[in-house]
Amino acid sequence: MTDVAASPGNSNVASATPDTMSWDSRARRVMMIYLPLSCFVLILLFPFYWMAITSFKPNAELLNFKDHNPFWITSPTLAHIKHLLFNTAYPTWLWTTMIVAVCSTFLSLFASTLAAYAIERLRFRGSPYVGLGIYLAYLVPPSILFIPLATVIVQFGLFDSPMALILVYPTFLVPFCTWLMMGYFKAVPKELEECARIDGASRWQAMLYIVIPVAVPGILSAGIFAFTLSWNEFIYALTFVSSSEVKTVPVGVITELVEGDVYHWGSLMAGALLGTLPVAILYSFFVEHYVASLTGAVKE
Repeated sequence: MTDVAASPGNSNVASATPDTMSWDSRARRVMMIYLPLSCFVLILLFPFYWMAITSFKPNAELLNFKDHNPFWITSPTLAHIKHLLFNTAYPTWLWTTMIVAVCSTFLSLFASTLAAYAIERLRFRGSPYVGLGIYLAYLVPPSILFIPLATVIVQFGLFDSPMALILVYPTFLVPFCTWLMMGYFKAVPKELEECARIDGASRWQAMLYIVIPVAVPGILSAGIFAFTLSWNEFIYALTFVSSSEVKTVPVGVITELVEGDVYHWGSLMAGALLGTLPVAILYSFFVEHYVASLTGAVKE
């Protein structure tokens, strides 16, 4: 049996086995990881690629797929972007959208942080039902709420102004942020706050100097979601704003660049592409805190 094990044929089989196993593991890795990820990235980034090439395509290429490749640009042009920036109020729309998104996000984070802390830390009678009620308020469709909210906005004299959107957006941002931060405050160890209370800190000081700094990833995550939701909101912005100068980007692009049955596709895609840049920049700056909040960075 020793001679058989030491024979040259068996040694060749033994030396070939690791290579075969290595090839099988690489093929399995490609099929199970890289191929699905490649398909996912392709599907995810293709709309942005389509918006980019449409923004720089002349109308002759946009409307004639027989003579021009729909997935490539033969003669790029800046006419669509020039029309968007100089013939429409797009810069004003962008500035208005930024102000509304930032103000409504900060207002919602302030209210939702206090609400989530009170529900999870104070534990008063009925606090679980309050948290459930706040979450159920987020599930109410905006198409039902915009009619009574319009009456309130008109009575306060805020119709057709950015302040109307700043005050209305927290109606769906606060429930969402509160529900999101309740789960994160629950993950913060209570021992940290109890130690601060033993050392003489008040409830307010323990929240400001102990709980809030630890919960920064969760607050940033809620802020990113709130900023994205307020940036892309359409129904309330369409209902409460009518003047071209104070429209937001989602409403202005749709209402000002579609004239009857004429669609300015190049300018539409350019406006949509430029409108995604602030959100993409925001995600790039806070991606580490965002991932930390999703993976549960707080440990006991």
